[in-house]
Amino acid sequence: MAEILDGLKVSKEIKQEIKAEVEKIVAGKRRAPHLVAILVGNNGASKAYVNSKVKDCEEVGFQSSLIKFPSTVSESELLEKIDELNKSKAVDGFIVQLPLPKQIDQEKIINAIDPRKDVDGFHPENFGRMALEMDTFLPATPFGILTLLERYNIETKGKDCVIIGRSKIVGRPMSILMGRKDFPGNSTVTLTHSYTKDIEEYTKKADIVITALGDPHFLKGEMIKDGAVIVDVGITRVDDDSPKGYHLAGDVDFDSCAAKASWITPVPGGVGPMTRAMLMKNTIIAYKTSVYND
Repeated sequence: MAEILDGLKVSKEIKQEIKAEVEKIVAGKRRAPHLVAILVGNNGASKAYVNSKVKDCEEVGFQSSLIKFPSTVSESELLEKIDELNKSKAVDGFIVQLPLPKQIDQEKIINAIDPRKDVDGFHPENFGRMALEMDTFLPATPFGILTLLERYNIETKGKDCVIIGRSKIVGRPMSILMGRKDFPGNSTVTLTHSYTKDIEEYTKKADIVITALGDPHFLKGEMIKDGAVIVDVGITRVDDDSPKGYHLAGDVDFDSCAAKASWITPVPGGVGPMTRAMLMKNTIIAYKTSVYND
């Protein structure tokens, strides 16, 4: 049976480390780091995720602000608020919770964020710096996966790594980061997607499989080799007859894969908590490198 890559445990450790750092900052008579979240509309999943980020800020001692807009907000109104946050000396980092309503150009919004305050790591400048192996904000989920592999000392050098899914937020940056000259990294990376024929041919040879599809139980035990490391980014609500009416499922068929893998992330409790912790990590990095933080 595979050992568990416990994202909940590691994320708590990281948040404790950040909290200790913030306590020192505040003891030195400096203000605490400040993270702002912009929420547009009433999407249930977005609201829950933003509320969890506010709670994380409280846990580590950050100042946090939540700015809400109705789903009818205009693109110009949203851009005006982003410009205000870009210029504010009291704000170290901010995020605009995605997805956005149809009347708003998501790319235009991301591009409007000051890269120095882009703690989600989505701005093209930060993506480019990441691709060139320069210091920058890494997207929170890939950053969380790297940190989890690092904390458990999972060997990645020279390993065959298969990424399933090529999103800008997870799959594509993950493929770049696993191939970088660093630890974790130095892997031979294959990026697979919906047009890849016979994905199983790739996953069966992989030492590490990272899946970010949003397709419950897609990866089965017969699709991996003995001793593989399995990282499950997917999380989907699946209706059932429980009192809640649903359960959360990952992309990985946990039982069959855990019987063959050496390490595996659970869902929930694997990558999700790490994503949230790394947003806190990016925020304190922004605070310490801010041109406004004199």
